[in-house]
Amino acid sequence: MHGIHIPEELHENTLLTFEEFCELIHTPQRTVRDWRQRGLGPRWARFNGAGRLYITVGEARRFIAAAIADSPMRNEHDNA
Repeated sequence: MHGIHIPEELHENTLLTFEEFCELIHTPQRTVRDWRQRGLGPRWARFNGAGRLYITVGEARRFIAAAIADSPMRNEHDNA
């Protein structure tokens, strides 16, 4: 199993492509697209409202931190 890791040297405003984000979180693109259609997951941006999807490193970190905080496994551990 591979852990999710965003290199510390990446600045908060660095842009990641949709594909890079999916690789970082080890999640299939289809799953992340489904999240997006359902209004879940991180906030995405497009240049001039068209083209490729991007996410900032800061938003990716926020999303991962929120997912960990909301994890049922974490909540079970905290209540033990």
